[in-house]
Amino acid sequence: MRFLIVEDNFAARRLLQRYLSGYGVCDLAAEGNEAIEAFRQALDEKEPYDLICLDIMMPNMNGHETLKLIRRIEEERGIYGLDGVKVIMTTALGDSKNVIGAFREGCEAYIIKPIIKEKLLMEADKLGVKILSSEVILKK
Repeated sequence: MRFLIVEDNFAARRLLQRYLSGYGVCDLAAEGNEAIEAFRQALDEKEPYDLICLDIMMPNMNGHETLKLIRRIEEERGIYGLDGVKVIMTTALGDSKNVIGAFREGCEAYIIKPIIKEKLLMEADKLGVKILSSEVILKK
């Protein structure tokens, strides 16, 4: 598994990395432009991300803009629908404008901070990013 964590807050970025690092390789980006560069590079190397955790409030390019560009890059490369990277918005913004906007732009899940590990892993599993064993799911 390969993950991209896009978060401008150092502590939140490290927390998500700690949650996911036991399940695969975690790349980190502190803002949208860096995330786009990592995303393109992963596609160029034929090692695309399985999951992107994407914050909304970031400098330079916010999460909404970043997500739109990710989906545009996929479209340009002939990647559509279920073949695209799974994106979970991980943000403090819980208002309907941001939530609805994120889903319109192509995210598959939306988690409001603070991020709880079990919630993150369950959302990833629902999206087909199989990082949980069936034993863990059955215990929940």
